Amino acid sequence: MVSSKDKFENTKDKVSGKAKEVGGKVTDDKKLEAEGKTQNTLGKAKDALNDAKDAAKGAVKSIKKKLNKKEDD
Repeated sequence: MVSSKDKFENTKDKVSGKAKEVGGKVTDDKKLEAEGKTQNTLGKAKDALNDAKDAAKGAVKSIKKKLNKKEDD
């Protein structure tokens, strides 16, 4: 399960990135806009990685449960 700290950090990256991106667009600062897009994408990628980790842990747990059930039979 993803920790609250990880969720907070990922959300912080996404929000900060979006703010930088918008700030860059408003001020016509291409470097800041690109930095914001990168940071936003990083936050989204971290979320996807954490979702994949949770799915893998769930799959392993399910397999272990099935194996233990077969041993009991």
